Amino acid sequence: MQEISIYVVSKEPRAGSFFVAMGLMEILKRHYKRVAFFKPLIRGEGRDEDIETMIAHFGLSQRYEEAAGMRVEEVERLLAEGSEPELYEGLIDRFEELCRDYDFVLCLGLADTHLKELVDFDLNVEIAKNFSAPVAGVISAKGKRAEEVRAEMGLWRQGLKEEGAVPFAFFVNHAADEAVCDLGERLPFADTPCFPIPHKEALDRPTVLDLLSLTGGEVLHIKNEKNLERTIRRPLIAAMHPEHFLEHLREGDLVVVPGDRADILLAILSANRIPGFPTPAAIVVGGGIGVAPSVMKMIEADESFRVVMLELPLDTMGIVLKAQSTEARITPGHRRKIDLALGHFARHVDASLIEKSLSKTQVDIVTPAMFLHRIFAQAAAKPQRIVLPESDDERVLQAAESVQRRKVAEVILLGDEEAVRNRAGILGVDLEGITIVDPASSGERERFAQIFYELRRHKGVTMEAARDTMQNVTYFATMMVHTGLADGMVSGATHTTRETVRPALQIIKTKLGVDIVSSVFFMCLPTKVLVYGDCAIVPDPDPKELAQIAIESALSAQAFGIEPRVAMLSYSTGESGVGEDVEKVREAVKLAQSLRPDLLIEGPMQYDAAIDPEVAKKKLPGSKVAGRATVFIFPDLNTGNNTYKAVQRSTGAIAIGPVLQGLNKPVNDLSRGCSVEDIVSTVAITAIQAQNSR
Repeated sequence: MQEISIYVVSKEPRAGSFFVAMGLMEILKRHYKRVAFFKPLIRGEGRDEDIETMIAHFGLSQRYEEAAGMRVEEVERLLAEGSEPELYEGLIDRFEELCRDYDFVLCLGLADTHLKELVDFDLNVEIAKNFSAPVAGVISAKGKRAEEVRAEMGLWRQGLKEEGAVPFAFFVNHAADEAVCDLGERLPFADTPCFPIPHKEALDRPTVLDLLSLTGGEVLHIKNEKNLERTIRRPLIAAMHPEHFLEHLREGDLVVVPGDRADILLAILSANRIPGFPTPAAIVVGGGIGVAPSVMKMIEADESFRVVMLELPLDTMGIVLKAQSTEARITPGHRRKIDLALGHFARHVDASLIEKSLSKTQVDIVTPAMFLHRIFAQAAAKPQRIVLPESDDERVLQAAESVQRRKVAEVILLGDEEAVRNRAGILGVDLEGITIVDPASSGERERFAQIFYELRRHKGVTMEAARDTMQNVTYFATMMVHTGLADGMVSGATHTTRETVRPALQIIKTKLGVDIVSSVFFMCLPTKVLVYGDCAIVPDPDPKELAQIAIESALSAQAFGIEPRVAMLSYSTGESGVGEDVEKVREAVKLAQSLRPDLLIEGPMQYDAAIDPEVAKKKLPGSKVAGRATVFIFPDLNTGNNTYKAVQRSTGAIAIGPVLQGLNKPVNDLSRGCSVEDIVSTVAITAIQAQNSR
């Protein structure tokens, strides 16, 4: 996909990441009509200056709240509680809102050193991956040799790629020597441009406004507000005679003087009239002694005297220490510094290379958090009624509350209402807004028995047997789906797969043209989601059944936003192998292709040829599926079940499923060892299937 975002971040504080973000924003504003700014992690209390500056200077059409992510304190709490999914879900939700409303989103991360006490992994990289955003790395070359900067860049680039993130470019700030400045021409990274930016001392200096903001002093004299933007070279204590003091005065000095040193003040006033004489950044009066009214009158009367005068509630050494510790900032009030910064960036960063990188960088990342967020959002867009028959299980009650709170679906629980609500109360579960239906007293029970009798009397089912069957909560729930009182069912927390699937086969039945019910697992790997089928239902499909599994799996992938490129797997690739098993797959491929020529279905091929582009080039050159498959169809249940479990356990992948396919209306089976989150995600998947079945 073409980029709609960049994630700018540095590994150390004061590396100049906001400076780089502003430079990139100026380039982006020339090419995109609506650009947004987003800071996922916010430090400190109050409003974030970076956000306010970016919105104000570039006139971005977004509110402050849209640009602000989570406070670091909130992030720390979620990580301490083991709630990483909640952290990513919250950030992805805000990010995707911006993506819907804007053409491009520029993200600014928080320097790693601010996060090392919180996490033992690179949180910025994880966030960038979940945003599917390439990373623009910012490095400070201050005090570093070219070899050190080169090594740092190489390690960072390698680390990003190993983590599955995509490096966009590197910006090397504070480049002081010629070797560092030449890095952009001599780096071996053909796919990752490097932009060395020479050191600009004025950008690293604090301004008079910074000092005033930090100390809360009072302005005694000012002719023009812009003079507050003057940068401070150094603090200079006026403790000597005027003639000696003037010898030491340099352009941009912060003159620190007691209020009773009228001789120094009048000397500066006189020297100011001499062309070319150094002009202080400001005069700071401290020590608790005010300037005499007569002296202030002389200063105010001189229209040419443009030096700002401040009074700070500190003694001389306190003022000097504050001046030395004041950090350089860029805020909406620093218009001169912003203009200087943007001009410096533009002179040393080739905008055409940035534009070229934007057009060619491909990011096909889908993390587990992204996938889950998308299915929850997709389910919530058109809420469906999902019935959960196993209200006697506390996991089901907890999941029902979570689904209701997230607005993923409208939940229907089966059971005695008083007993269910009492059980929920003991567990501390809130069931407000959730419908509870008791099959034992439901007025639908006789109608359901009559419908079931009509459906199954040819199999010898009597009316009495039909009434007995409707006492079973799974059959009752399935009949609710069949008659339209619910849109889908999720069961299996306490029932077997057979007990869940059999009623669906008897009542809901398979879709026209489909003979079997099969299943897929959504395998959520760190940077991609793959579809595996069938790993749970059909033991040994024949060629016709295998073709149906391939088609249904492709449609399932499509329904959940995954472009289906179907690899039908075997122990042999292409025409190289012979044998009954590989011939079955060959026949299934031909049948599937003839039934659905619009789908990309190829095989037989081995797993390595299906997933690895380098292997695919050798074994199946020219294939549209090999090396980039997203849907993997296994020849039998033995192979599929073992493979999904091997991948799950060896890679830490999240396996969502089995998701049943082939039915007229959606019914899904849970593992009896399922977690609350497993149930919630299965409800969301069932809701999406219900949306599509309509």
